[in-house]
Amino acid sequence: MNLFRRLPAGVRALATEPGERVLTFAASGDGHLVATTLALFLPDGTRIPYETIDRASWDEDGLQLTTTDGAGRHISVPEPRLLPETVRERVNATIVVNKHVKLPGRGGVRLLARRRPGDDVIGWSFVFDEGLDPDDPGLRAQAEQAREGVRRSMGV
Repeated sequence: MNLFRRLPAGVRALATEPGERVLTFAASGDGHLVATTLALFLPDGTRIPYETIDRASWDEDGLQLTTTDGAGRHISVPEPRLLPETVRERVNATIVVNKHVKLPGRGGVRLLARRRPGDDVIGWSFVFDEGLDPDDPGLRAQAEQAREGVRRSMGV
């Protein structure tokens, strides 16, 4: 029997990319939370690529999700099935570098290098310690200098 036919209609109807396939799913409210090879689909159909997920944590109520742009969501998932393990594995697979670096006299910054599954292009982001202004040009220059040191030392 074809696995595709056993998927709920809402899961089969997702707007996936060519070659993207469903790994696991669970019922949630008005739809399904779906983990594919490239992204997490929310019940409303929103597609969140794994490389843009900053944090995903699970409790008895469901998924608490924070993306790299700081947006947070809570999705109720009464029976998550294999979603926690699958999302953790897929998000971790995007991380090339995750290193906290102290900045001179100012706290520090977490340097994150990530890549989309199956892609060679690496994108870097800075997560500054609480209380630091990410728009401060001097602070950003220090973070960029730290990133270049980490990039050279790790060969990425």
